[in-house]
Amino acid sequence: EDIKYLLSMDRLWQKRRPPVPLSWDELKGLKLDFVASKATQGLEEQRVWSVKKCGDVFVECVSKLKQQMEKDGDLVWDKDDPAALDFVTATANIRSHIFAIQQKSRFDVKSMAGNIIPAIASTNAIVAGLIVMEALKVLQGNIDKCKATFLLRKPASKRLFSSMSLPAPNPKCYVCSSQPEATIKVNVNTFLLKTLEEKVLKDRFSMIAPDVELDDGKGTILISSEEGETEENMTRPLGHFNIGNNDRLKCDDFMQYFELVLIILHTEGGDGDPAYFEVVGDVPKPELEPANSSLMEVELLPAERKQKRRRSESEGEQANECLEHISKKARVSVVSDGSDDECIAC
Repeated sequence: EDIKYLLSMDRLWQKRRPPVPLSWDELKGLKLDFVASKATQGLEEQRVWSVKKCGDVFVECVSKLKQQMEKDGDLVWDKDDPAALDFVTATANIRSHIFAIQQKSRFDVKSMAGNIIPAIASTNAIVAGLIVMEALKVLQGNIDKCKATFLLRKPASKRLFSSMSLPAPNPKCYVCSSQPEATIKVNVNTFLLKTLEEKVLKDRFSMIAPDVELDDGKGTILISSEEGETEENMTRPLGHFNIGNNDRLKCDDFMQYFELVLIILHTEGGDGDPAYFEVVGDVPKPELEPANSSLMEVELLPAERKQKRRRSESEGEQANECLEHISKKARVSVVSDGSDDECIAC
């Protein structure tokens, strides 16, 4: 199922070879042989198994590991355990075959698996543990205590991490806001529903399997992620469904749990291109300075102006030092809050 899910992301495979799903029936029908003739030379452990052999070994290992679990109660990974090593070799090579990755011999897998244990103490493991701690805050509803954390390439003052408060969600962002909305300009008389699905929802808003219904109180379904349900609608323009200015389309992508409301604005622009569309963004107006700001500056006494200038210069130097310090850090993730001595990353 995960392979089919990845294949549904069309844009992911535009510049790379997509994976080829392999069912169990197809695997049993493959010819038993080694991957290449040169691989047949040398010791048995140095030969690269065919996908068919990987499937047969997988079945044998599952049976052996099941017996071990019934006898010992728990299964513990050990590269010197033949059943465990064969299981990893078989499953890894089947996965490699699906994604067109070079397959490895049992000897190669054993060599690589033997080097995994030291990585437990690496940065990846540290960050993974801190992610769990941060996830607990989210589950407890303490999102306001989460922080963005930077992992220093070189420890400074005996500290590996530096944190900062998370920025507040942008209410105008169609991902951050509690009610995501976006406005698009199209010619409703020529803009096809198929173009809305492919160009707007999938390409522009990165949806995978969108469902679209017209917010008309009736729940009219325009696009369905179920294959064949709304295929006859795809070649029709929006105007065919009486969609016009300020009409709202409810768009759902259940594969990503992402919802978006599209507000339609009709336009005759686009130089006659039927696929023309424009995503409208709200540009904030610049804040005007008080009209009497210069007057207030003039009314300051000389001593006060001198003190204010020194304070401004000092704040500017501190800000530059802060920016220079941050630029030497690598952004990792969100961290936990707590006492002054606590510094948790990810």
